[in-house]
Amino acid sequence: MENKTEQNCLISVIVPVYNILDCLERCVNSICGQTWKNLEILLVDDGSTDGTGKLCDLLAEKDDRIRVFHKPNGGSSSARNLGISMAKGKWIGFVDSDDWIEPQMYERLYEAATAAGTSIAQASRDEIDEDYHKRPDVCTPPEQEVTCTAEDFLKTLLLHQGDCSFCTKLIKKSLFEGHRFPEGKLNEDFRLLVELLCEGERVRILPEQLYHVFYRIGSNTRRKDKNDFSRVFEDIVENADYMEQLTRERYPELREYAVRFALVQRLDYLLHIPVGRMVDTDVFYKSVKQYLRGHFSDTRKNPLLDKKSRAYLTLLTIAPKTVRRVHGWTMKLRGVG
Repeated sequence: MENKTEQNCLISVIVPVYNILDCLERCVNSICGQTWKNLEILLVDDGSTDGTGKLCDLLAEKDDRIRVFHKPNGGSSSARNLGISMAKGKWIGFVDSDDWIEPQMYERLYEAATAAGTSIAQASRDEIDEDYHKRPDVCTPPEQEVTCTAEDFLKTLLLHQGDCSFCTKLIKKSLFEGHRFPEGKLNEDFRLLVELLCEGERVRILPEQLYHVFYRIGSNTRRKDKNDFSRVFEDIVENADYMEQLTRERYPELREYAVRFALVQRLDYLLHIPVGRMVDTDVFYKSVKQYLRGHFSDTRKNPLLDKKSRAYLTLLTIAPKTVRRVHGWTMKLRGVG
């Protein structure tokens, strides 16, 4: 690794913060404890109401590298965008306030990016549950360091194998010129990352799992009411439409990958939408049904679809509500959901 005396490049680490008293200190301590000492930590308090904002100020008193910004609630993208505009570093990283990182993460990322001549470096990650048990990997780490072209990285995203999270990455600040996180959307990392990749950027990927995602069991899946439906499932379909258009215009060789992605995103949507909302007066639901019917040939022939997805998509294209009811009964019998 680079000698500590040569760490003259400032890294800005942006942490969006909202009502996270139980985890924030662990997160911030893991950043303060980095072997790369020349960094600033931007805590962006997104209108917290539980005392988290005050905790941010207290943490800043302990380390002069911490800068705190208080703003009205506007969502994670809004907080990140403020952080980008206020960052002084040549490189930018992001950490979610309930996660934590290994001490060498930013030193390793900076070393990898500069050695490979890339503007983006990515660490691997794992997920840790509330009992601190490691969960199955969402993204399989490479066996060794690898440099991925923009096209190859897009391909991994379209296969649901790549990591679109900005939290695992170190990125040159200059790349954000003209680019920001889309506000008012979920799954926002995907869209912005694709925009940056389309600048022709390569990504250096590390095999070490240096970023730890704190997985709160059921926090993203359980609904208070059977008719609750997260907007993220519509946003992922819109991202799929964006990718189909992008590949038509710039990466025609990825057409099968983009169609496969669009089909699987719609499968995810149909497996989560409440049955009571599966009516043709719901314009978005109706458009998903029409897409599947118009791409029934792709469902049957796309070589990139696995057998299980192909079977579900076929059945959901033919009789979506009936299949969902049967699926719901099956999940209840298995004690899931």
